[in-house]
Amino acid sequence: MCHSIKTLFYELGASPAIYELDKDPQGRDMEQALFGAFGSTQVVPAVFVGGRYVGSAKDVISFHVNGSLKQMLKDSKAIWL
Repeated sequence: MCHSIKTLFYELGASPAIYELDKDPQGRDMEQALFGAFGSTQVVPAVFVGGRYVGSAKDVISFHVNGSLKQMLKDSKAIWL
């Protein structure tokens, strides 16, 4: 799912900051912190837009389908179009 979300953001014209927890020495700690903060068993990918947590892959896909993801990206100046 992480690859799909990255691809979606690139296709929408955004240049996301990506932290790949499986490749980071502190990845396990970051994943635990996300779990503690959001209490979800599905914490990766944890997607933030404009510094605000918007959810996991399921949430992002839902926002994309209903058209609100693009507006979130515009509002946070992550994309211009």
